[in-house]
Amino acid sequence: MSNAYFHIEEPKNEHYLSYAPGTPERDELKKTLTELKKDELEIPAVINGKEIKTDRTIDLHPPHDLNHKLGTVHLCGEKEVKQAIEGALEARQKWAETPWQDRAAIFLRAADIITGPWRSKMNAVTMLAQSKTPHQSEIESVGELADFLRFNAWYLTKIYKDQPYSPDGMWNRVEYRPLEGFVFAVSPFNFTAIAGNLPAAPALCGNVVIWKPSIESVYSSWFVLQALKAAGLPDGVIQFLPGEGADVGDPALESEHLSGLHFTGSEGTFNHLWKTIGKNIDKYRTYPRIVGETGGKDFIFAHNSADIDRLVPATVRGAFEYQGQKCSAASRMYVPKSIWDDFSKKLKAEVKNVKMGDVEDFSNFMGAVISRKAFDKISEYIDYVKESDDAEIIAGGGYDDSKGYFIEPTVVVTTDPKFRTMKEEIFGPVLTIYVYEDEKFEETLDLCDGTSKYALTGAIWARDRYTINHMANRLKNSAGNFYINDKPTGAVVNQQPFGGARKSGTNDKAGSMVNLYRWISMRSIKETYAGPKEFEYPYMGEEK
Repeated sequence: MSNAYFHIEEPKNEHYLSYAPGTPERDELKKTLTELKKDELEIPAVINGKEIKTDRTIDLHPPHDLNHKLGTVHLCGEKEVKQAIEGALEARQKWAETPWQDRAAIFLRAADIITGPWRSKMNAVTMLAQSKTPHQSEIESVGELADFLRFNAWYLTKIYKDQPYSPDGMWNRVEYRPLEGFVFAVSPFNFTAIAGNLPAAPALCGNVVIWKPSIESVYSSWFVLQALKAAGLPDGVIQFLPGEGADVGDPALESEHLSGLHFTGSEGTFNHLWKTIGKNIDKYRTYPRIVGETGGKDFIFAHNSADIDRLVPATVRGAFEYQGQKCSAASRMYVPKSIWDDFSKKLKAEVKNVKMGDVEDFSNFMGAVISRKAFDKISEYIDYVKESDDAEIIAGGGYDDSKGYFIEPTVVVTTDPKFRTMKEEIFGPVLTIYVYEDEKFEETLDLCDGTSKYALTGAIWARDRYTINHMANRLKNSAGNFYINDKPTGAVVNQQPFGGARKSGTNDKAGSMVNLYRWISMRSIKETYAGPKEFEYPYMGEEK
């Protein structure tokens, strides 16, 4: 039992290293990449701290180098899911009763491991698994992941400290209990940081978690688990179950002990999970908390007063960093006709300078897309544009899978504001631009707001403050993360809490206290010091 209130200092966001030529971190990262590629890793399930191997495996390859084998992963099914749930429930009571400061210490220590002795390792495994450049890997698999772990611990102290008013004669207090049962965490391929935060945030609050990492990035997720284990995470708190979606998801959602879903992934998968939970609602012991971030059709909207020389690099970075495989990546753009000639000329020149290839060559700005499935989907969109009368490709448009899943940064211009690539999520390096008449500025704002079913991120570009305010108000519901004179990507924990509404998710804002509130269940306690000895109230007395 703790006999003190423990204070956690407000964290500072992790500093990013540059990996510029001549820096020690660059040499260390290259050395780590070489060492990791020497070994083939066998990734099992982890249930109650024990490594479980199954009779189904698949091989893992870097998306940019399909001839190299990183290792194999064992896939789970109903048998392993049931074992994991049973083990998690056994671990739950002890974990839930563990003092909050002891839980927090584990995740704070993991953050220091990731940013300290494991820094080059976390970067390297993310580069190999997800074809990220050193910069893209550094800002998320090290910086953002550590920020999640540190700030969540700090947010938890603020939540616990929030207590109700107590009048004379009583003591009112609130305790913040973990949910009953287990939380099912389903993580995406594109961010190691998100893969770590989805199970870690509920676990920090005292919950036990069944974690299904994406098979496409299970290589880096495995090292997240190892970092948590090195920091002292007890067995059974986070059960690690790689597998195909339905093989793990269906039996997990069938359990009466499901208490929450923490999800990042596709809209279709989230809809399926939500429907399944609804179908099973009568069997659950509690109403599951559902938190999800899905897709986006994120926009850049330029006014004719926009600073073109800054708009161009923001567009290139916003659309093509990490091959456009960010939920926040710019994939549609609105440019006024009066600045189009100047902007398009400079944009095409910049896109032409984008270098793409193996991420182990640090001169590359882009790597490969994640998988064969992604490659086929994105290339189909490009072919559709090439055959269309309503759009043309003005930059890029090539793709090649002979060595890896490489797709050029592609810029499409369309005369139809409702063109397919203006509406549908592509999740790749394809940006579609609609050039609007300056006098149709208001009408185009309506198009921007109404074209997509998503509302995740968006950016507006203008100089005049009245115009900026007007655009921001008109697009108030178009994006949960809104940027003024910046690219629509790069949200930082505790600076820009992340999430969107409409079909982009539940907007429970990862990187803020809002998300942690979803993984706790409040209990109000009232203690009376000296209660009444009679049941009568004063109004019941006789009149004189």
